[in-house]
Amino acid sequence: MTIAGVKIILVEPAGPLNVGSIARVMKNFGLNELVLVNPQCDPWGTQARQMAVHAQDVLDAAVLVETLPAALQGCKRAIATTGVVHDWDAPLENPQTALPWLLEEIGQPTALIFGREDRGLSNQELNYAQRFVRIPTSSSYSSLNLATAVAICCYELSLSHNTGKEDREEFSASPSLHLTASSENVADSEIASIEIVEGYYQQLESLLLKIGYLHPHTAVSRMEKFRQLYNRTQLQKHEVAMLRGILRQVEWAISSHKNHEKL
Repeated sequence: MTIAGVKIILVEPAGPLNVGSIARVMKNFGLNELVLVNPQCDPWGTQARQMAVHAQDVLDAAVLVETLPAALQGCKRAIATTGVVHDWDAPLENPQTALPWLLEEIGQPTALIFGREDRGLSNQELNYAQRFVRIPTSSSYSSLNLATAVAICCYELSLSHNTGKEDREEFSASPSLHLTASSENVADSEIASIEIVEGYYQQLESLLLKIGYLHPHTAVSRMEKFRQLYNRTQLQKHEVAMLRGILRQVEWAISSHKNHEKL
């Protein structure tokens, strides 16, 4: 995985100056996939272009989508950034620890998600990520400008990529290790994409509502726990297929029982 395959996703950015600055810093560190979810500004206007300077090609190539799931299409790994400490089982990691994980994916894009300038990402949006980054700042003034946060993360990604490149060159000189790497790549390629796992979540929620385990007024909060649990496991494609098969069998059993009662 090269650093160029990491998507930088901005959810509802409101400042064109930020968007332009982010395009510039992305080009500084070798990233070029910018995805804007429902932007609240003109990302190609004069202000954005002035800040992009020589990275207008990154700005021009930016993809606009309406929802975060659409932005994550095809991704198997996603890290979300947050400035808020949540009462979750998943830890908040620093960029240096977490971001190299995005570069381990083979053959598929990965994503780094940033929230709105004024309030970040919602809990629902955070649920689409498997890991979470919080940039350590001074307690006297903890809020970071969006473009600054992206710059710090892009730098850490670049640092990790360059370190990993040196490791790969050393690795390629050791034929005895090639078999292990090949086995790891095969296993990694089977990880389910985010949209495949999302389909399972939707099916699970529907069934749990049907059997009364979930109730409409608490479904969102309860499903957050399930999402966090499964996101930590990095489900593989065949595992998702197995889980969905179980749900289909349960649905069939419920339907058969109801039909039998009618008779």
